[in-house]
Amino acid sequence: EVELVESGGGSVQPGGSLRLICVGSGFLFDDSELTWFRRAPGAACESIVVVSRDGTIYYADSVKGRFSVSHGYAENTVYLQMDNLKAEDTAVYYCASNSYVKAVQALGAHVNPDRCDFEHWVQGIQVTVSS
Repeated sequence: EVELVESGGGSVQPGGSLRLICVGSGFLFDDSELTWFRRAPGAACESIVVVSRDGTIYYADSVKGRFSVSHGYAENTVYLQMDNLKAEDTAVYYCASNSYVKAVQALGAHVNPDRCDFEHWVQGIQVTVSS
């Protein structure tokens, strides 16, 4: 069964930290590029971290220096450590790899990662930063 489960979100005060966890089954993260997306209320979907197949990591300017990604490929798990969180980081966060997107599309899913449109295949996880 192809599945991707996220956890670790929640509410935190400005300056706080959270770690998001993304666990995959039925496919492999290290087979392809992986992206962390987020969508804030009323805003467009934003690609904030991209991990390429060769291990190169791109961070959007909005999170550079505060967010870091790591992986436990043996467990098919990817982590997003978020430090010094700001109110503008409030959003629903999604992780998705090209390998996962292709796998669910083969099952008939109509997902559009660039719009954070994953149907039910990636549930997203809420992060709220407020005082």
